[in-house]
Amino acid sequence: MSLVSASGLQVALGGRVVLEDISLHVDAGEIVTLLGPNGSGKTTLLRALLGAVHATDGTVERKTDLVVGYVPQRLAIDPTLPLTVARFLDLPERADRARKGAVVARVGIEGLERRAMTELSGGQFQRALLARALLSEPHLLMLDEPTQGLDQAGEAAFYELIDEVRHETGCGVLMVSHDLHVVMRASDRVICLNRRICCEGAPAQVASMPAYHALFGRGTEGALALYPHRHHGVREGAA
Repeated sequence: MSLVSASGLQVALGGRVVLEDISLHVDAGEIVTLLGPNGSGKTTLLRALLGAVHATDGTVERKTDLVVGYVPQRLAIDPTLPLTVARFLDLPERADRARKGAVVARVGIEGLERRAMTELSGGQFQRALLARALLSEPHLLMLDEPTQGLDQAGEAAFYELIDEVRHETGCGVLMVSHDLHVVMRASDRVICLNRRICCEGAPAQVASMPAYHALFGRGTEGALALYPHRHHGVREGAA
């Protein structure tokens, strides 16, 4: 059974349909990336799969006792709040010290535990968010544009870390990304979304699809075609 799957999913917000006829799945050990223009419903889809948004039609199924680690697109912290990395990792409840130390070392922020969250660089901040998500030992990681605000080198390093975590833990990963030039290094499957699924498959295959070019233009073809991937099947539909 997949970790999470949707069939015929539809979501309306404020009386407007923002997602329709969405069918997808994420399995253990794979990285699936959602691509789409602003307003295409990517974040709403993550929230619907989490159960935070009510579906107006269709179904969402989650593996029994599924544990999800979520890294949001952004997290605003009051700069006057004395919240250190160590305290942040203990929210909402104190984490096991040995487990916390192992996770901090794994994501590369060892030695920053006493640093205020607001004093971290963009990359360090995102790694702290990832550490908090990993403390729950998730079966599924959901990442909503986790590299927003990082430079290309920072993005590549973060995605490499996600790939290593996936291989080490066997967790599945579903993430939203905006960077076509890095996503091919981090994904087993790509799903192009614009209210409905336009196309999906291995990155190099999706890059040749008309629906992909309709969303991103032909000049981006090389961005997804440079990196080899296992083929998990391809689907293309009307936008």
